[in-house]
Amino acid sequence: MNKTGILNSDLKLPDLNNTRTQGRFILISLLSALFIIYPNISIFSLERQYVGEQKHTAQLLFFGFRYLYFSGLIWFLIWFNLRKISEDALKSRLLQAFVITVAAYIIYTAFSMNFSPKKEWYSGLLIFQFFVMFIFSVLLGHVTHLYYEQRRKEQVIEQLKIENLQSRYNALTNQINPHFFFNSLNGLTSVIRRKNPDDALEYVNKLSDVFRYILQSDKKGLVNLGEELDFLKAFFYMLEIRFANKLVFMIDVPDEKKDLRIPVLSLLPLVENVVMHNTIDSEHNMIVNICLNELEELSVSNPVFPKLVSSDSNGTGLRNLENRFSMLMNTHIRVKNDGVRFTVYLPLKKEKNENPDS
Repeated sequence: MNKTGILNSDLKLPDLNNTRTQGRFILISLLSALFIIYPNISIFSLERQYVGEQKHTAQLLFFGFRYLYFSGLIWFLIWFNLRKISEDALKSRLLQAFVITVAAYIIYTAFSMNFSPKKEWYSGLLIFQFFVMFIFSVLLGHVTHLYYEQRRKEQVIEQLKIENLQSRYNALTNQINPHFFFNSLNGLTSVIRRKNPDDALEYVNKLSDVFRYILQSDKKGLVNLGEELDFLKAFFYMLEIRFANKLVFMIDVPDEKKDLRIPVLSLLPLVENVVMHNTIDSEHNMIVNICLNELEELSVSNPVFPKLVSSDSNGTGLRNLENRFSMLMNTHIRVKNDGVRFTVYLPLKKEKNENPDS
């Protein structure tokens, strides 16, 4: 869902036609009516003495009628307020609910004058009871409105956070692909110039594998370390061909640790930095070591052979990597450069067992 769709979405109130919701309303109505007629319950025995023994049955029947009538009125007022919540302002709902309450009072007094032994119609208690029902129903509807409005806002904020993180992650990932693309074409050009068709064909095959992995990376966040290392093997071949075996990669990662998780394409910018910032020739053989340390961090280390002309890079690759680790793993990479060796330590994450019963 896009941001506009979230912000303009209708307030999702309870489904008034749902059986469970209706059951809850009925229960609330019955309990609320019981609370409202509690004064009548407390003086029930006194009323029996007042109306006389001949009218005891009529008094009991009307008492039951009063309870059911109040329950029904409360249910209707709650239903009415919730139904009108997304359409009318509070002032409008108050006025409409007041008119309904007055009409219900008139109907009740008409029944009372004809069937109640007491013929109550203008007692302070009765007016107070109708007033409480009116206020209770309107407030309950308004509180429900505020609750669902708050939930909607929280969902909007959460969705916007997710979309913001996804946009940032996509932007960071997209920074990798163009840079890598042009470097790969340069490598292919150098292989073609050597006029070795077998190497050129193998280079194109490996390049295809590498690009397939990169194109699929936008659907991934964290991947197994083994999957990332398998991707690098194809990339290593391309670099070793390009630099005529003056660039060598030494990988020492136990098989049982290859299930550890790492952000996708984490190693690519580090390997590209080795090539970008160092002189690699017959006098400067580059050996890149990739291994795990005692903290189960992936260490990527290489000797420092600075180029005579500094690279145009402004450190985007490492900042990109740091941002992705921060977003996806809530952790940070470590960089150590003593002028002799340049080492980057990448924290790894243990893979959670998604099936606790397995």
